[in-house]
Parts: sequence; C-alpha cells; structure tokens
Amino acid sequence: MRIADPLLHLGGVYDILIQDGRIQSVLQAGGSEISADKVIDGEGRLVACAGLVDMHVHLRDPGLTYKEDIITGTNAAKAGGVTAVCCMPNTKPVTDSRETVEYILQKAKGTGVKVYPVAAITKGLSGKELCDYDDLKKCGVIAISDDGRPVENAELMRQALEKSVDNGLCVISHCEDLNIINGGIINKGKVSQQLGVKGMDRASEDYITAREIALAAACGAHIHIAHVSTKGSVNIIRAAKKDGVNVTCETCPHYFAYTEEKLLKRDADYRMSPPLREEADRAAVEQAVADGTIDCIVTDHAPHSKEDKADFLTAPNGVVGLETSLAAALTFLYHTGKMPLEDIVMRMSVKPREVLGLERICFESGATADITVFDPDEEWTVEPEKLHSKSKNSVFKGEHFKGRAKVTITDGSIIFER
Repeated sequence: MRIADPLLHLGGVYDILIQDGRIQSVLQAGGSEISADKVIDGEGRLVACAGLVDMHVHLRDPGLTYKEDIITGTNAAKAGGVTAVCCMPNTKPVTDSRETVEYILQKAKGTGVKVYPVAAITKGLSGKELCDYDDLKKCGVIAISDDGRPVENAELMRQALEKSVDNGLCVISHCEDLNIINGGIINKGKVSQQLGVKGMDRASEDYITAREIALAAACGAHIHIAHVSTKGSVNIIRAAKKDGVNVTCETCPHYFAYTEEKLLKRDADYRMSPPLREEADRAAVEQAVADGTIDCIVTDHAPHSKEDKADFLTAPNGVVGLETSLAAALTFLYHTGKMPLEDIVMRMSVKPREVLGLERICFESGATADITVFDPDEEWTVEPEKLHSKSKNSVFKGEHFKGRAKVTITDGSIIFER
C-alpha cells in the first residue's frame, strides 16, 4: 500500500511487516517474498499513516454515560481511524482527582484505543483553586484544561501556566469569555439577527486567545488554544508564533467546512461552542490549517442525546465527530487540492503527538505499530444512526464524503477493520 509519512517522505507502494507490536520492516512492494499470519492487501489503493490522534474529545464517562461512555466513545474512535484520544475533564465527578483518573484508565483498558486523561486546571472546574498537578501527572494525566469554559481569573491561569513550565503538562485553553457571550447560542451576525436569537460575539474568543498568549509569554510557558474558529484568533496566533511565543492550536473540521448559514435550519445539531462563524472566518481557518498556523485537526467530539438536542433554543452545544474527522479533512482539504495527504497526516497525527509529548511514530524499523489505513477515494454518506457513538448529533449528517478509514491498528493489533 501507499504510505503518507510527513517525517520520512516515502514515495511509491510498500509492504509493511509488523511483528511483536512494532514495525519490523518497510520494503518496496514486490521486492521480496513475505509471509505473515495476517495480510491486509492494499493493492496500491489504500494509504497507511501513523495512527491518528484526537487530542480533544468528550467521553462523558464518568457520570454522563447516557450520552457516551468510554467503550462507545473508543468504538467511534476506532471506526474513524483514531488510535489515541485525550478525554476532557468536564465529567461527573470532574476529572480532578486520582480516583477519577484511575477509573478512566482502568475502563479504557482492553479497548485498543490509547486514552489519555486531561485533568481540570481548577478543582471542580470552579475557577477558584488549582488542582494538585504533580499527583495527577503521576497517575497518568497528560494535559490540563477547564474545557467548556475558560479560567476566568487571569492570575490563576498565569499560575497554572507557570507551574506547567516545571511539571511539563500541556495547558489547553477554551477561549471564550463568558461575560461577552452572555447567554448567546450561535454566532453573533446576520443569521442570529435573522433568527431573532442571542449571538456569541467573536470578541469572546479573540480576547481570551490574546490573554492566554500574553500570559504564556510572560512566564515562558507553552499554551495550546482549543478549537480556533475566528479570523481574529488566527491572526493573533500567527503573529504570536512569529514573535516566538510558545503557542500551538487546533481546530475542528466543521470550522473549515461550514458557516453559520447551517443554523438557518434551526437544528441544534449545528450548534457547538465556539459556533460556526462567517465565510471570512471559515476561509481564514482553512488557510491557517493549510499553512501550518493551526497545528492540529481535532473533533471536540461532544455527544448529546436526541432528547438533549430536541429544542434548538435550549439544547446544549456540541457535536460528535470521531468517525467523520478524517473523511471531512480528505473531502474538504485533500480532494479540493488545498492540502496534500502528508500535510493532513501532519495535522492529525504528527503534530498532536508533538504538542502532547507523545512518542514519535513513523514508518521505520522499531517504531510502535500504531497505524491508520484509509481509502482516500471511497465515497460514502454520513448516516447518524449507523455511527458507533452512543449519541448521533453529527454536524455532518447527510454529507457525502470522499475518503474513509478502513483499518485501525494499535501496538500491532487490528482493533477495527471495515
């Protein structure tokens, strides 16, 4: 099969031999006779890349398992070609203690997907007191975030960033000023006016993005900006990178695929936080993904039940995305000629690993065999009822995609095969 590896830039068609959980060899196809217990015949049509990493998902477990749980969430990940996920801390109880972290890790055993817990920055997500990061890191936490809300107290956020310089935990910020949002449910603009609903001003995101970058720069820390959705945030982050600030960021496929026009349907499955924005924002996000200003493509996979999403005005924000992220990137970026396959793999596999400090994976002898195999040309239509997630609130429902995950491998074992 073909290989998309932005680290080694391999061209042509290869045979990949996996043994004892690691890549044994990568040879030009047909160059030698290979025997194996299990053969995946790519016929030069399928593409292999280092396993996808989604560093921003909500598994809703513990406490909200009617929406999703660790088993169903990781099943969705496998089906989307995702070999590793970072699960956010807004669970019940909040992921701010050793007990909750250990529960998540124990339940994730045997799923085949590598689950990395993200702990809260502040106890109970209250924004009042920092968590015990040293203890949380010892039991398996890889990053910290008060995702779903910002840390409103700037000095407390500065202290968390300062501590991260020593403890090495990635600090992820949900950049939305809640006072500016003030009850808004979609982007503040022509669509919110047309629908007669309260909007979420883009200043809410731009302001906290700028604040976090200033705080990180002041203490020499790394800050990761979650789900970038505005042209303003893109410009702020691009300028900060040029100035040498240690800032990375992510976005989700819906922000480079869709605009607020989707909300004219008054369907809560198109509501998420931050919201779909205007065309200028969509284009800016798309360009930033293409030129590398935006480091990672994630999903912010946020399951909600059908009952939760029934009322457009009162429904919670959030959409599922683990099974559609690769397909969306291929459809909207690769097949439109805006990004080559290697750059998409960079945003969905290589960069998330770098940001989180995970093992570097590429197609060389001895590397861990975490591999995603996909067909870049398979056409399919998203039918929410067929998704593996417990919830079906897909922003891409009914979308006709080109490209699909076929085989998901972790530590040399096939955990999903379509």
